[in-house]
Amino acid sequence: MRKLLFQFSLLFLFVSCATSKKAKFDDYVFKTKSEKQTYINSYDKALKLWDIPYSEENIKTTFGTAHITFAGPKNGKNLILLHGMDASSTMWYPNIKALAKNHRIYAIDFIMEPGKSTLTSKPLSSDEIVLFYNEIFDHYKLKKFDLVGASRGGWIATLLATQKGNSVDKIVLLSPAQTLKFIDKPRKTSSALLLKLFPSEKKFSKTLKTFSTHPEKISPIYNRQFYLANKYAKSNSSMLKMTPFSNDELKSIKNPVLVLIGDQDVINSEESLERAKKYLINSKTETIKDAGHFLTIDQSKIVNDAMIDFLE
Repeated sequence: MRKLLFQFSLLFLFVSCATSKKAKFDDYVFKTKSEKQTYINSYDKALKLWDIPYSEENIKTTFGTAHITFAGPKNGKNLILLHGMDASSTMWYPNIKALAKNHRIYAIDFIMEPGKSTLTSKPLSSDEIVLFYNEIFDHYKLKKFDLVGASRGGWIATLLATQKGNSVDKIVLLSPAQTLKFIDKPRKTSSALLLKLFPSEKKFSKTLKTFSTHPEKISPIYNRQFYLANKYAKSNSSMLKMTPFSNDELKSIKNPVLVLIGDQDVINSEESLERAKKYLINSKTETIKDAGHFLTIDQSKIVNDAMIDFLE
């Protein structure tokens, strides 16, 4: 495993160096201004897939501008959505109607990835990631809120929940990456790295088939945005700093936690659920049949029902 991680590190370093030479403007995520605008145009089209009333807002943080998309009743319980790697808040289109029915949604674009948040500092450490989100929570005076995190967003949700004095209530982890264990099938997931190195439609299609059992369910509009995120954004080596949480860190989380993984997931396995059961003392776990890492799309209704039943 360490050897594979070292190889991944070299790949990310190679890409980061290569893309930095091509950079033509001061942006820590995108390579050129025109490519960023093309991506943003695609983002706006994908966000319309939510198909419910929503609003957007940018707020200033210590590390740059945070972009938040709101939906749902203003008097509903606050629910923070943390998306997967390179997926942005638009990824919630198969789930947002169910989640926003009784919750006030705050979907936050992670500042170090493609989206509408804009990083103006150096890449963030784990402590700084916590500060970034806490500044958002403080800005909106959010207390006793729920968290839903997918993939990398699940890792961030877990990180936030381990902090003393946090305001988190219930937590849903959707195939959290590098959270309960290291990547289950690293060789299969290498297709995502190759896509970053040499982006192409063919490699993108292969990656989708690796992470999803039903890639045909993915909206072409969202597909386009997700592809552009991989094609135009600089590589983000911060994923290499994401390591599974220790037994003590997991045991420190007393909150109710729901952990869902797909039965054909390449990131997690039953070992992940066993560790959750053992160390997340107030957890409920479930394996979703005929679903991969993209379980929110592969089996959206089943996942939506499970989340709503748990949260409400």
